Amino acid sequence: MGTDEGAFGQLLREARRRGQFTLEGLAQASGVSVRAIGDMERGRSLPRPATLTELLDALQLEGSARRALVQASTRRTSQVPRQLPPDLAAFRGREAELAGVLGHTDRASGQGGHVVISAIGGMAGVGKTALAVHWAHRVADRFPDGQIYVNLRGFEDARSPLDPGAALGGFLRALGVASTEIPSGTEERTALFRKRTRDRRMIVLLDNARTAEQVRPLLPASPGCLTIITSRNRLAGLAATDGAALVGLDVWTEAEAVAALSARIGDRRCQAEPEASAELVGLCGHLPLAVAVVAAQLSANPLMSLSTAVRELRGTEPRLDALAGDDRRADVRAVLSLSYHSLGGRTAHFFRCLALHPGPAVSAEAAASLAGVELPAARLHLRELTAASLLSRDAAGRYVLHDLLRAYGAELVHQEGDDRLAARCRLLDYLRQNAHAANRFLSRVPALPMGTPEPGVVRVTVDSREDALDWYGQEDPAFLAVQRSAADPALRRHRLDLALEWAAYNEVEGRWSEEISASSTALEAALEIDDPVTINRAGHNLVRSLIETGRLRDVDRPLDIVLQHLSRLPVERRARAERDVSWVYLYLERPAEGLRHALDALATARSLDQHNEVGRALTDAAWRLVQLGDHQEAIARCEEAIPILRQAGDRRYEAGAWGTIAYAHQDLGNLQDAVAGHRRALRVFEEMHDRYNQAEALDNLASALAELGATEEARTHWNRAADLFTQLHVARAADMRAKADALR
Repeated sequence: MGTDEGAFGQLLREARRRGQFTLEGLAQASGVSVRAIGDMERGRSLPRPATLTELLDALQLEGSARRALVQASTRRTSQVPRQLPPDLAAFRGREAELAGVLGHTDRASGQGGHVVISAIGGMAGVGKTALAVHWAHRVADRFPDGQIYVNLRGFEDARSPLDPGAALGGFLRALGVASTEIPSGTEERTALFRKRTRDRRMIVLLDNARTAEQVRPLLPASPGCLTIITSRNRLAGLAATDGAALVGLDVWTEAEAVAALSARIGDRRCQAEPEASAELVGLCGHLPLAVAVVAAQLSANPLMSLSTAVRELRGTEPRLDALAGDDRRADVRAVLSLSYHSLGGRTAHFFRCLALHPGPAVSAEAAASLAGVELPAARLHLRELTAASLLSRDAAGRYVLHDLLRAYGAELVHQEGDDRLAARCRLLDYLRQNAHAANRFLSRVPALPMGTPEPGVVRVTVDSREDALDWYGQEDPAFLAVQRSAADPALRRHRLDLALEWAAYNEVEGRWSEEISASSTALEAALEIDDPVTINRAGHNLVRSLIETGRLRDVDRPLDIVLQHLSRLPVERRARAERDVSWVYLYLERPAEGLRHALDALATARSLDQHNEVGRALTDAAWRLVQLGDHQEAIARCEEAIPILRQAGDRRYEAGAWGTIAYAHQDLGNLQDAVAGHRRALRVFEEMHDRYNQAEALDNLASALAELGATEEARTHWNRAADLFTQLHVARAADMRAKADALR
C-alpha cells in the first residue's frame, strides 16, 4: 500500500464509520461496488472523479469534511504518473516474445514481489519500443502506482545520450517532487528516486538506452517494480550484475509482417494480391518500422495496387547507409524515400527542418519556427507527417522524430541545399524571444535589448507567471539540447543571448547547477565576442550561482573578470553593475568593499538622474553600513531611499529598506521596533511571492525574536527560512536549520 492511497483510504473509512455505514450499506447508497470501496479503504486504489462524487453524496459530506476527501484524492492522483506512449492499435505478432516477458511480469506482480529488470535488444526499427509499450499496457493494471517513461537517446545522430541525472530529474518531477527540491547530483537524485519508489508498484520504461552505465542510476530498487529497457546493444552487464533478463528481438517473420500490413491497410488489399504483399514486406526486410511506413503511404493512396508499390520501392534510390546491406530488400532508406516523396512540397521541406531540431521532442511552436511558417500551417504539416508515420507523439503531446528518420531528414537537408543556419537561427530566436516575454513575470533583472524577431519566428502568448513557467517547462529540454550541441561559431551570439535569458528560469526553479554550466559557457562566449555588457551579465550569473551553492572558493576568477570589465560598461548600466558587485561582497563577508561599490553605484546614479538606481544604491549602502556598525547613518540612508523607491513603485527594495532599518534598530537594542520592521518587510515579500527574500526576512525576524526571548516563534521562522532556501537549492538552508536547532 502506498502512502498516497493509504491517506485517502483512512479518510474514507473514518467518514463511513461516522455515517454508521457498513461497506455493503455504502455500496448500496452510492452505487459503487463493495470491492471497489474496500480497495480504496485498504489503500489499493483511488476513485475517479465521478465515483468520488457518488461516495461523497451518499455519505452526505459537506464543508471541510468533503473538501478533505476531494483534496486528498486530487493531490494524490496527480502524483501517479501515466507516461506510457499510446499502444499501437495495429500491434501484431511477437507471440513468443510476449509469452516470455509476461512471465517476467508475473515475478514482479506476484506475492512478495521481486525486483524485475528486462532488457529488450535488437536492431534499429525492429520494434523494441512497440513491444515494450504494448507489454507495459497489457500489465499496467497490476502496477497501480503508475508508469514512468523516458527516451534515453542512446543512438541518435548529432546528439549525445541523455544524461542519467537529467532523466532522473524528469522521473522525480513525475513523482510529484518540485523542481526546487531535486538535488543537483546524479547519485543524490538516484537515492531520492529509489526512496520515492520504495513502497510503490510501478512500471519504469527506459527506452533507447546506450550502455548499462547509463541505465543503472535509473533502476528502482523496490520489490514489485517492473523495469523494461530497450537498446540496440545487448546489455550483458545488466544480466551479469543486476539480474536483468535479456530479450532478443529479431525482425518479423513473413507471416507476422503480412499480418501487420493487413492490419494497417485492410485484409482485402492483401488477400487480393498475396504475392505482392509478401514481396512488399520482404522489400521492407520484415522490419517493423519499414512496414509501418509503407503501410501509412499505402493507406494514404487507397487506389494504388500493391504491385505498383513493389515496383516503386524496387526503383527507389539512394538508400539509407545506416541500414544498407548485401540484401537490398532489407534497406530502409528506400521505404522512407517512398513515404517522403508522397508528401507535398511544403510538408517535405517542413520534415527536413524538423531533422535540425537538437532536442528529444519538438513543440508545434518550435517546429513552426524552425521551418519559418505560421503556426496553423505547421499544425497541418505535423498532422500529415504523423498520419504518414514519420512522426509520433510523446506523453506531453510533443512531436518525436525517430532516430532513423532524423538521419534520413538530415541527409535530405544536405541534398536539397536547405539553409541550415537560417533554420537554427530561427529556433534559437524562438527560444530567446519567448523566454524574454516570459521573464516579465519571473526576472528581477532589467531586460537586455531585444531586437525584432527573425521572420517566421512564432511568438507565444504569455500573460501570467503560470503561463511563463508552463512555457519554460515545455521548451527546457530544447534549451538543454542546444547547450549540449556542437557550437557553430555563426550561432555563438544567439546561444549567448539565449543563455542570459534562461538564467531567470534557472533562478526561479533553484537550478543553480544547471545555471553554473550555462553561465560558464556564456561567459566564455561573451569574452570571445568581447562584449562588456554580456561579460558582466554572464559573469554575475555565474558568481551568483556559485555563491548560492556554497562554492565560494570558485568565485574569484569570474568576479575578477567582472571587475576588469566594469569600466567598459555603458555608463547607464554601470550603477546596476556596481550594486551587483556590492551584493557579492556581502556574501563574501567583505562589507567595506561592498560599501565602496554601493557608493560608486550611488554616485553614478545621481549623476545620471537614475532615481530608481539612487533608491536601490542607498538601500544597498545602508545594509553595508549596518554590517560595519554605523547604524544611525544606515537608518538615515534608508529614510532617504524610501520615498524615492515608493515613488518608483519598487516594493521589493522598499521592503529591503524597512528590513535594514529594523536590523539597525535591533543592533541598537530597540527590539520592538526591529520586530515590527522585519514583519513589515516580510509581508511585502510574501505578497510578491519572492521566496528568496522571504527567507532573508524570516532570518532577520527570527534573530530579533530570539533576542526578545520568543524562542518558539523564532525557531518556527528559522525553519521556514530553511525550507524556502532548500526549495531554491541555496546552501544557507543548513545555517537556518542550525539556528533553529540551537534554540531547542
